Amino acid sequence: MFAHAHAYEPFMGRWSRRLAPQFVEFAGVQAGESVLDVGSGTGALAAVVVDMVPRAQVIGVDAAPAYLATARMRAPKGVRFMIGDAEALDFADDTFQRSLSLLSLNFVRDPARAVAEQVRVTQPGGVVAGAVWDYGDGMKMLRIFWEEAVAIDPKAAACDERTMPLSRHLQLSTLWLSQGLLAVGERPLEIEQRFHSFDDFWLPFLGGQGPAGTYVASLSENARNALRERLRLRLFDGERETPFVMSARAWAVKGYVPARR
Repeated sequence: MFAHAHAYEPFMGRWSRRLAPQFVEFAGVQAGESVLDVGSGTGALAAVVVDMVPRAQVIGVDAAPAYLATARMRAPKGVRFMIGDAEALDFADDTFQRSLSLLSLNFVRDPARAVAEQVRVTQPGGVVAGAVWDYGDGMKMLRIFWEEAVAIDPKAAACDERTMPLSRHLQLSTLWLSQGLLAVGERPLEIEQRFHSFDDFWLPFLGGQGPAGTYVASLSENARNALRERLRLRLFDGERETPFVMSARAWAVKGYVPARR
């Protein structure tokens, strides 16, 4: 679903890069801390951590070799990346002071297992933090896309990301509490993304990324063109195309690792 790093960047990568600074601040990463980035993708979060936090040491883990190759090419000092499984992290207990997961837990087979692993490898008193897009109402780019897709093809509703796990308010908190984390807090993180033109909005959907890209790739040329024109009308209502801005909201959660028994 997310096979090609070059296609991911203009589709969702630019959103994650905008969200990452808010998430790092929310997670409270401190100078000199050891940080695990689970589901590190193309390395946006790891790069922001070392840019914002002096002497932070970050290890990024991802299951996709293509993403890791891109991340390694861009890796700043203080960051290294390795292939790995979020549900079976290859680290000893109590290795990190903070464990972060940005926009990836909803794609894990067993999110509870993945969070349990983050808790295991994080030191007592350390922080485990995560964030997932609000696919139901908060991610306007995808909401508009699916509304128009379903209007043309009702069967598209089965692919709509509004049903994504962990994307609704308090779902992340419930998961964090179930794993024994303490002082759990959740709040929205909100950003805006500027699009220079309709093509800037539309063309990334053709890269086959995520459920929306997969759906577009499954369409015939005529159906794809019909969806494109419906989206153009939705965005500009027949007026001249001009740059525009869309908002996005993610739910972010953090909690503290308790003392070991």
